[in-house]
Amino acid sequence: MSAHTMPQSVTPVTGYEVDTTSTTTDTLLARVSVDPSATLLARPAGDGWEDVSAQEFLDDVRAVAKGLVASGVEVGQRVGLFGQTAYEWTLADYAIWFAGGISVPFYDTASHDQLTWMIEDAGVDRGFVQSSAHADRVRAAVGGSPVTIWVYEESGLDDLRAAGSGISDAQLEARRAAVTSDSVATLIYTSGTTGKSKGCVITHANFVQTAQAAQVQIPEVVRPGARCLLFIPLAHVFARFIQVLAISSGVVLAHNSDLTKLTDSLASFKPTFILGVPRVFEKVFNAALAKAESGGRGGIFRRAEAVAVAYSRALDEGRVPMGIRLQHAVFDRLVYSKLRAVMGGDVGHAVSGGGPLGEHLGHFYRGIGLVVLEGYGLTETTAPITVNVPSKAKIGTVGVPLPGCAVAIAPDGEVLAKGVSVFREYWKNEKATAETFVDGWFATGDIGELDEDGYLRITGRKKELIVTSSGKNVAPAPLEDSLRRHPIIAQPVVLGDNRNFISALIFLDPEMLPGWLENKGLPAMTLKEAASDERVRDAVARAVERTNSTVSKAEGIKEFRIVPVELTEQNGYLSAKQSVKRHLIDRDFAELIDEIYAGQPVR
Repeated sequence: MSAHTMPQSVTPVTGYEVDTTSTTTDTLLARVSVDPSATLLARPAGDGWEDVSAQEFLDDVRAVAKGLVASGVEVGQRVGLFGQTAYEWTLADYAIWFAGGISVPFYDTASHDQLTWMIEDAGVDRGFVQSSAHADRVRAAVGGSPVTIWVYEESGLDDLRAAGSGISDAQLEARRAAVTSDSVATLIYTSGTTGKSKGCVITHANFVQTAQAAQVQIPEVVRPGARCLLFIPLAHVFARFIQVLAISSGVVLAHNSDLTKLTDSLASFKPTFILGVPRVFEKVFNAALAKAESGGRGGIFRRAEAVAVAYSRALDEGRVPMGIRLQHAVFDRLVYSKLRAVMGGDVGHAVSGGGPLGEHLGHFYRGIGLVVLEGYGLTETTAPITVNVPSKAKIGTVGVPLPGCAVAIAPDGEVLAKGVSVFREYWKNEKATAETFVDGWFATGDIGELDEDGYLRITGRKKELIVTSSGKNVAPAPLEDSLRRHPIIAQPVVLGDNRNFISALIFLDPEMLPGWLENKGLPAMTLKEAASDERVRDAVARAVERTNSTVSKAEGIKEFRIVPVELTEQNGYLSAKQSVKRHLIDRDFAELIDEIYAGQPVR
């Protein structure tokens, strides 16, 4: 198979040697040997944080791992992890690896059927859960099958520490040493926007070599003593990768699962970098805008927003005009410094993945002093295959390949990947594995393009690319990104495949709606009331007009409907990484979609 810009081989960056032998546990031991007393993690303690040194973490990992060995966990046995992002999850993850096991994470929001499928497919008969409620959900999912569960909010970890007292250091080391870099570290199930999720086989080499490549790519961000607050689900490959990256590189790692207290955690922990999916950064922006409008300072915020974007764009041009520079200095005191303070005051970088952020927000954040480094990857690529470099980031792109990795564009526009981060196979699914590898390249399913400097830009999903009845190809992602900039629009879904024109279903944001209505002097409304209110519709129509101004007439949205439904993981319309399950939207809102196209008059 030929492909545009197809590299012939994967060539590491000069001076970077791929570590082909280390496991995740080797990198923890190496970090402890550098400085056993250095703070490696922090866990909540009252209103603040309790430091955990590298040696203390290692000792705790070993104690829990001995308990796993004593309880019968064998080399290669799959052990479940089910709960919210927390220190105990990371502890259990490394204990499983020390005992020679394979960790299988489940999302806290997983449904009964999803749990049943993943547990059965992976062959899990024991695992760590956060609470008794999680334990009940697991027992319900397995029916009458025997299952061993350790509840880490209760006595589960202490029970394992006690059970492992008879296991010697030598016995545990023998077990740990039985695992090699080629051994399976984890099975991570894809979020499943279509059909049943597949288990991605991620090896220790995938984690270790991808983490080391990231250290080479972004050393300004990933360095000993840097601080990261992890608040995305640890069942997500992105969070698991950051966990390994932090622990192997000496970054102080803390966890937060209660997003209602995120600003408090950011203020007390003071991270130097954060990571999130684009929706996190959109919500931070929209919340700041809503707060400004409620205080009568909406106009100032909008001007500050425009100046931040102009300042960032001028940086790309190599020269910031004096007028913009002076305005930027004023707004830095009035607006930008306050936004940085909300994020802890010390954040200089953020890593965004899991979807496109959009150029406007990328420039806005850089303009206020926070460089958002967009990267690209999938579960199948152990998170990143590309990422922007701070010193030469190109906003609107997802960066360049990590050392030891390569990307190429197939003739049909599909992004292909190869290298140290690419997974081995789908668990017990030879057919799916064979279908996704082409001439040794992993076919991502995403559409993209490479510029002259080798920066990758993602333009859409191959399966989501809309082809109108006139043959026009339209990528929905840029239209949806633009619409989401409006505070009350949570999830727009662009339609038009095999139709005469492009349309959209608009799903409102129930969190942002009350404040927006109040700021506009409008009465409180339910989602149903808002969906039929002319003033709300006019606001959405203006957002559609703004979006249409960025594309050709043929790509513009001609009709839209506001739908009085919230899209969530709980009702099944969003995947765990907040991607819309389009096939369910097409199915469940078919009548409304048919109504839009009933006459097919618009062209």
